[in-house]
Amino acid sequence: MSNRPAGDVARSTVRPKGETGAGGPIRTFLRTADGIPIESVYDPGAAVYEAFADPLAASSSPSRDLVFVIAHGFTGDVDRPHVRRVAGVLRGHGAVVTFSFRGHGRSGGRSTVGDKEVLDLDAAVAWARRLGHARVVTVGFSMGGSVVLRHAALRPGTVDAVVSVSAPARWYYRGTAPMRRLHWLVTRPEGRLVGRYGLRTRIHHRDWDPVPLPPVRAVPRIAPTPLLIVHGDRDGYFPLDHPRMLAEAAGGHGELWIEAGMGHAEHAADDALVARIADWAVSAAG
Repeated sequence: MSNRPAGDVARSTVRPKGETGAGGPIRTFLRTADGIPIESVYDPGAAVYEAFADPLAASSSPSRDLVFVIAHGFTGDVDRPHVRRVAGVLRGHGAVVTFSFRGHGRSGGRSTVGDKEVLDLDAAVAWARRLGHARVVTVGFSMGGSVVLRHAALRPGTVDAVVSVSAPARWYYRGTAPMRRLHWLVTRPEGRLVGRYGLRTRIHHRDWDPVPLPPVRAVPRIAPTPLLIVHGDRDGYFPLDHPRMLAEAAGGHGELWIEAGMGHAEHAADDALVARIADWAVSAAG
């Protein structure tokens, strides 16, 4: 499946912009292993800002060397309000890297709906390491949740903890009305036009070949890296058999949280839940 950059989004490989001074956020384009420019933002987190006011207190923070890498859901991007909100909560516990998957926002290429996106996440994780962070936690939502699972399985030892929120366990699921609409969006020419012009998401027209490793088969390969699976009991996309399949596949290694009253992905993950996820990650990542 070809995934060359599309249009004016492929402007540069690394182009910092929007810096806010020492220790401030950095926005840049990363280059993936297959040559796709991925728009990314680094926020050093609250601990860095505290360092200017109280260097001794900040240097003793257990989360100062930790970075969260957020993998958004399908049709999201780095500047969507729900992605920025999640990043804002996590930055109180560590640094944060956000990015737009290929075909989303201002990143290049076209979305492969969870396949080649592993390369996008890999570029973001590598950037976090180059920025000097000793502990990296990936946090993925929906499509991004499946990507963080596959990334941890295919790149063992790359990250220090994995959090998957609202992820599918298996591919080609059409058991709910939202998933049937999503399949129309991805598989039909008119659906891809809606995606491009209505949702700012450029979707590849070719089928997967080969079919990527399903999340449920990826999960057993993640151990011993700590794993947290989070799912809402009112998720309209993937019912509870999906997280339960993932937890069972983990063989007792992964931790499962079923959240009462929660819907799907970033929109449904309130600040209190994101803060609990952050607390788990700070502890689990060592």
